[in-house]
Amino acid sequence: MAFTQSNYWLSTLTMPSGTVGELRSEDDVAIIGAGFTGLSAARALAKRGISVAVLEANSIGWGASSRNGGMVLTGMKLSVETLAARYGMEATRGMYAASLASIDLVEQIVSDEKIDCHFSRCGHLEVACKQVHFDSYARSVELIEREFGHHLNVIPRTELRVEIGSDIYFGGIVDDVSAGVNPAQYVAGLARSALNAGAAIFENARVLRIAGISRNGGSGFEVESSRGKLFAKNVFVGTSGYTSDTTRALQKRIIPIGSFIIATERLPDGIAQELSPRNRMIFDSKHYLYYYRLTPDNRMLFGGRAAFFPETSNTIQRSAEILRRGMVSVYPQLRETKVEYAWGGTLDFCFDTMPHAGQMDGIYYAVGYAGHGVAMATYLGTQIAQQIAGEKFENPYEGIPFPGAPLGLYNGRPWFLPFAGAYYKVLDWVC
Repeated sequence: MAFTQSNYWLSTLTMPSGTVGELRSEDDVAIIGAGFTGLSAARALAKRGISVAVLEANSIGWGASSRNGGMVLTGMKLSVETLAARYGMEATRGMYAASLASIDLVEQIVSDEKIDCHFSRCGHLEVACKQVHFDSYARSVELIEREFGHHLNVIPRTELRVEIGSDIYFGGIVDDVSAGVNPAQYVAGLARSALNAGAAIFENARVLRIAGISRNGGSGFEVESSRGKLFAKNVFVGTSGYTSDTTRALQKRIIPIGSFIIATERLPDGIAQELSPRNRMIFDSKHYLYYYRLTPDNRMLFGGRAAFFPETSNTIQRSAEILRRGMVSVYPQLRETKVEYAWGGTLDFCFDTMPHAGQMDGIYYAVGYAGHGVAMATYLGTQIAQQIAGEKFENPYEGIPFPGAPLGLYNGRPWFLPFAGAYYKVLDWVC
């Protein structure tokens, strides 16, 4: 199978350049990471007249922010039943409300900043891989409508062809509030808006050390990077699956997991319409899930956890072959269709599969999006910025337990991923 190991989304734009010149000796806030989290925070802070330096180890949008499927989804990775059992219904209401507000925020930023990124409220479709999965949908939909006032539609198998050109599923759920976006164009727009507001974004500025210090009678942090040092009153870490041992305590709570995507050649309009009649963001009900959608130029973009380890040339090659077989199992119509792009990225899962945002050792952070990062990273980046600015903020994940590995058997290098992958495959077989 011949294809280019490159990110399709990046072929649709030229990323903006970062700030030229030396780091300033002092800023109010140093932000680590120029993805959705860091750039949304930088934009919000700079618009308030707060001096911001974003330090990015590579280039703007280099990590998961430009490599994902561009799905702007309601809800969270865990079911509302699981959340309510773990945190109580009141806390779960706040979390679910935040997931809805996060999509509104992305839409508002796209509108305010005139970001051309194909944002569309096309809705999402979750498809059931087993009858038992479909049977649970009605209970979840009833709970969500009763407790959160949010309506979803259950689609029985007999009506599923209205939503998807595949016959392998047992039904589905549609949420019309979810959206789609070109994530690379969106992160580029966030960067431009942050720069226009006065933030500085320093590329190739890998952070090597963060140390708390006192200066001129006040406390803050000395941040040492590959492009020099600066002093900041506050530090905000938004590095997600690329979190390094510079913030060791945070790294030990995050599991970097590879996710891989293929994109086909452009499809004829008739085939594209058959595959996804309503152009939904689609994902299935497995633990080892597939997620897929049409791109704005009618390619089938098909992704999944084909390999749990982060991206390398070898994992991309193997994953592309697995994903193509998966795509054809869903859509036999694409058996002769060429795959033109394949790439990978690294997601951040926490041990409880939850987002987390707050302060640790005096440093602000927001991580743990588990595949829901387009909207939630934008939201939590903005909320943490408001907290730093001393304003009212809405962060339903502040104060919830943030566990590390059982018995401390994790140093930031996920040696257990092959076992985890095998475990979830077994769950998908038996559940």
